[in-house]
Amino acid sequence: MESAKKTVGNNIETANASWNFGGSVPKHFDDHVSKSVPLYYEGHDIIIKLTDFFLSDNSVVYDIGSSTGALLNKIAVHNKAKKIQLVGIDVEPAMTEFAQKTHASIPNIEFITGDVLDVDMKKSDLIIAYFTVQFMQPRVRQMAIDKIYQSLNWGGAFIYFEKVRAPDARFQDIMSSLYVDYKLDQGYKPEEVLMKARSLKGVLEPFSSQGNMDMLKRAGFVDMMTVMKYVSFEGFLAIK
Repeated sequence: MESAKKTVGNNIETANASWNFGGSVPKHFDDHVSKSVPLYYEGHDIIIKLTDFFLSDNSVVYDIGSSTGALLNKIAVHNKAKKIQLVGIDVEPAMTEFAQKTHASIPNIEFITGDVLDVDMKKSDLIIAYFTVQFMQPRVRQMAIDKIYQSLNWGGAFIYFEKVRAPDARFQDIMSSLYVDYKLDQGYKPEEVLMKARSLKGVLEPFSSQGNMDMLKRAGFVDMMTVMKYVSFEGFLAIK
């Protein structure tokens, strides 16, 4: 069975069904993900603007799957006039270490290595999961969303971006083809696109838009809407 690592672009190498965020990935992550996820930085911009509606002095913000910490940095800068606490949670130690070093000059950001299900979370006004839940095992996702709902203050928000599956096979074929075209347009080679897809087998498991909405409802959320969508990538806003 083939196990040799091959490039997926941006100096990142991985093997079949073995994608992870450790090793050299943190160093190249922002460049790679911004070319792999349509409107990646536009999604950041929407989230930053949404913080105006939910954050005030003494607010706590969690970013689940905080990766390099780039989004929390932007939120800190945007809200520099407010006394807020920002906490990034990531299961990958290499990501947490990279984020801590990169953003050490910002005193109100903290990065924790751990699983959201195991971390003791304070009551918060905003929780973000930016293309994170899709990498959790399906069997624990509802528990994670339940914990997020319980951790929010009344009136707090959960901003939830995910890659989503289409409602049926015909639409899924269309969405998948459009996404391949998108990655080729970003300059990735066909073999890199194929290798990335192979590396994500069993690692990235998207739910449909309705499946994600259903999880939010089961957790207790009533007020929900889509704030951004590009083919198979969607951002949700849910308010407790």
